[in-house]
Amino acid sequence: MRIVQLIDSLDAGGAERMAVNYANALSVAIEFSGLVASRKEGVLIKQLDDKVHYLFLNKKNTVDFMAVLKLREYILKNQIQLIHAHSSSFFLAVLVKMTLPKLKIIWHDHYGNSDFVIKRPKYALQLASYLFNGTIAVNEILKEWTQEYLYSQNGIYLPNFVAIDKVKVIKTNLKGEAGKRILCLANLRRQKNHLMLIEVASQLRGSHPDWTFHLVGKDFQDSYALELKAAIKDRGLEQHVYVYGSCLDVANVLDQIEIAVLTSDSEGLPLAVLEYGLLKKAVITTDVGQLSAIIENNKNGFLVPSNNIDLFYSGLVQLIENKTLRNDFAGLLHQKVNSRFSAPVIIKKYIYWIQTTIVHG
Repeated sequence: MRIVQLIDSLDAGGAERMAVNYANALSVAIEFSGLVASRKEGVLIKQLDDKVHYLFLNKKNTVDFMAVLKLREYILKNQIQLIHAHSSSFFLAVLVKMTLPKLKIIWHDHYGNSDFVIKRPKYALQLASYLFNGTIAVNEILKEWTQEYLYSQNGIYLPNFVAIDKVKVIKTNLKGEAGKRILCLANLRRQKNHLMLIEVASQLRGSHPDWTFHLVGKDFQDSYALELKAAIKDRGLEQHVYVYGSCLDVANVLDQIEIAVLTSDSEGLPLAVLEYGLLKKAVITTDVGQLSAIIENNKNGFLVPSNNIDLFYSGLVQLIENKTLRNDFAGLLHQKVNSRFSAPVIIKKYIYWIQTTIVHG
């Protein structure tokens, strides 16, 4: 098989990282694995395997005929059979397919606000879905949505998967006291609800002042980021909550912390929590999206209702005060991530689905 991943940018976001993960994993599993970034390059280019065939289109507008022609030439030259389009890149894939009718399209739905999917704009997707040969959803909620609203009925739920990052240079050194650090790995977006974490940090400063929070994720320097930083300052938490921006050396960052958290209002199936498990960290998260497929409450982590600050604080205190519980949760979560959310497991299902329902279906 000859497959190319199509993504708008290579910034450090969930959809972008999954495009890289698929390209890397497929590079040793199929005849040809490529990745095309249409609009913008970014830090994730450093994580592409050498075996992945890479192209940057430098797309300037929503409808950019030069980008369409450049992608068409790449597809013909490399005899691409299938475009795996992630998130909003489906539009470019459809434009190219109009010039190459035999080309097949898989659309990968990474919609992060899946808990509020009923409000999602859908008309452009519905129209484009006439030309989709299949769809992948990162959780069951999104799979049900595609089945109800899109015209391509060949849909599958495939969980996100993780791999240890390939970045060799260790550059991020976390502040605070070693052995007493808590990590939140999430871009600074409102749906990630870091403001809830600030409220938890305020409570924890009173009971466990030596423990610190470390927020790692892209800073868009927008109104939400300003609101978050103001909240940290207003509560006098500058020595308790640290904001770092994007960090490529995720494994190195995780090696420096004891507990990992996520306080989102909505999620698909977050890579961050899978990475927490892969690196054997004790986890507490809000119960949104498909997180219950990863975290079994009180078995391999804590799941807390969204915005329940007191319950989140209580679970965090239990993990802080009970190292045995931390180790038990971390070990069991690691086992689950390896058995159900690793690259070999997901790629095997992916290839079988394509071979049986798309290429020969």
